[in-house]
Amino acid sequence: MPNNIKIAVIEDDENLRFLVVHRLESEQFQVIQAANGIDGEELILREKPDIVLLDWMLPGKSGSEVCENVRQNGFNNLVIMMTAKSQDVDKIDAYSFGVSDYITKPFNMDVLVAMVENKVKYFVSQPVENLSFGNTEHHPSIHTLIRDGKRIELTILENRILLYFLQNIGRVIGRDELMEVVWGYSSNLNTRTLDMHIVRLRKKIEQNPDKPCYLITVRGMGYKFVDDE
Repeated sequence: MPNNIKIAVIEDDENLRFLVVHRLESEQFQVIQAANGIDGEELILREKPDIVLLDWMLPGKSGSEVCENVRQNGFNNLVIMMTAKSQDVDKIDAYSFGVSDYITKPFNMDVLVAMVENKVKYFVSQPVENLSFGNTEHHPSIHTLIRDGKRIELTILENRILLYFLQNIGRVIGRDELMEVVWGYSSNLNTRTLDMHIVRLRKKIEQNPDKPCYLITVRGMGYKFVDDE
C-alpha cells in the first residue's frame, strides 16, 4: 500500500484515536489527527488528506457539521463517518452533508484497515469518474444522480450498488458477488436485504420501476445493468 496516502483521524475518544492512528501508521499511512470538530475542520481544510475518518459525535462541532462545512469549502476527498451502532445508519443517509461512507463502532481494526485499503484502491489511487446512463449522470463521490438538471440523492449503499453495476455494464452479477462488494465486511446479510435495496434503487433510476429497463433481474443468477443508449 502506498505510503503517500494521508489520513486524518478526527476522534475525541483518546484511547480509540491512539489505537486507530497507531494501526494506520503501522500500515505505512501518513496520519494526522484532531480531538474535536473545530480543530478537525481546520486540519482537513489545511492538510487536504486523501481520506478523513470522522467521528459522528464530537465536541465543538458535530461530525455532520464538519463534513458539511469542508464540502462547502471545496474539499472533495473521501469522508468516512465513524458512528455508534445504536445510531440509525439511514439517518446518516438522510442528511445531505456529503459523507462518503461509514463504519459502525465498535469496529475491529482489521476491518477498518481493509475498508481504508479498499477505498485507496478504488477511489484514491484511481479517482472515480462520473458515469452516465440514459439521460442520467451518476456522481459517486457525492452519491448523487443528476437528471434533467435535478439532483436525486442516493443512500451510501445505493451508491455502492449502482457504481458497481455501472463499472460492469452488461455483465450478470450474482447476489453473493454483489453482497461481498457492497457490504464486504458484514457477514450477517441475507439476500432479502439486498433485493430490498435493489427495489429502492430502481425507484430512483427507472422510469417504471415495475418494468425496469436498466437494472434487470436475471432469474436464478442475479442482476444485470443494461444501457442501450
